Amino acid sequence: MPKITRLDYDSTSHVTYEVAPEKMLAGSPKQILSNHFSNASGKFHTGFWEAEVGHWLVNYTEFEYCEILEGRIRMVDADGQVQIVGKGDRFVIEAGYQGSWEVLEYAKKVYVIFEP
Repeated sequence: MPKITRLDYDSTSHVTYEVAPEKMLAGSPKQILSNHFSNASGKFHTGFWEAEVGHWLVNYTEFEYCEILEGRIRMVDADGQVQIVGKGDRFVIEAGYQGSWEVLEYAKKVYVIFEP
């Protein structure tokens, strides 16, 4: 029977990791992932993500909805277009997006990912 899964930040274990060295552009930010739900197919996920200040390359194979809860992030796509997002901003990153993420100040977001 389908159910409702509540996203409660304090109720899930956290996984701490660092960006792969080949993707790192500046710093060595610690990141924390708190995945709260993944469906049976493994293609849909949601939870919380946090990161310290740093800058790295990204290459999205998934679609991601983000809601920034804290901090500021500067994203630069492969064509050089810049987006700066902060607390309260909501946006979608489409599969195929390439560029970089630069966390300007400690950031935390809610994410919803779909991997086609």
